[in-house]
Amino acid sequence: MQIEQFLQTTPYKDFKLEVASADASFRSYYRLSKDDESYILMDASLEKESLHPFLLVTKKLSDVDVKAPKIFHQNLEHGYLVLEDFGDTNLLDLLNEENFETLYKKALDEIIKMQNADTQKLPLYDKEFLHFEMDLMQEWYLERKLALTLTEVEKKMLKQTLESISEVVLLQPQNCFVHRDFHSRNIMVKPDGSLGIIDYQDGMSGAITYDLVSLLKDCYISFERGKIEELVLYFRNRLGLDIDDEVFLKWFDFMGLQRHIKVLGIFSRLHLRDNKDGYLKDIPLTLSYVIDTASRYDETKELAAFLKGFA
Repeated sequence: MQIEQFLQTTPYKDFKLEVASADASFRSYYRLSKDDESYILMDASLEKESLHPFLLVTKKLSDVDVKAPKIFHQNLEHGYLVLEDFGDTNLLDLLNEENFETLYKKALDEIIKMQNADTQKLPLYDKEFLHFEMDLMQEWYLERKLALTLTEVEKKMLKQTLESISEVVLLQPQNCFVHRDFHSRNIMVKPDGSLGIIDYQDGMSGAITYDLVSLLKDCYISFERGKIEELVLYFRNRLGLDIDDEVFLKWFDFMGLQRHIKVLGIFSRLHLRDNKDGYLKDIPLTLSYVIDTASRYDETKELAAFLKGFA
């Protein structure tokens, strides 16, 4: 079913249709507008299987007062949803050196609300999945994008390092709701200044620092580490966790290593497999996060030294 045909079966058949955005998946988004009304049409016709998780997680987030878009119309058979329109301004559009601490604290409050969400029926971010994701770096970034043939010594070093990373990640409190992509482009700033959260259909149950890392070590923008560390500890204090500074920062850093190692693979795969070259420009910042963080800890220093050759 084409979009126009679908719209003819809805109350939105007379609305103007224009492209709103696309994302790294096979979903597309359109704005439907008429007079002073505006909605977002999600076209998941190429990825219909993502709609049921989207509906499930939308309810979970709405139940804990997170502003997920309201759903006004759905056609699951053909892969269409009509959603609340949060506007065009995301957090990345507004972030700068003067305001990032204030804006990030506002977003941290959303993480705390999300972590109260029910995690039943959500997949587990377990050791197997942590490694499945990290292995994307070797296949797509090192072997395919950089065309490296790794030695047995290098493969062993990678394996040991990734084991060390998942070990620290799994020491943290688990079974928290994890958005999995809680960065500045997925946090919309509504006209009233409140934050609307999008792109959460891949939510899982996992470690307490995952969304914290996605936000504070954003692959699209970065700020001075000292200030970021202050925000990490602010988050810990808001949660009321009795964890030493050094321990909590290590949890945060190793979660960041897991995420950014994965992202190196994903950005490379988007380029090589999906012909989405826009993410290539984000590899240098992602790589610098991995090198900087890995160089701080004995368990990961060898990885930092290895990756420095490609920075």
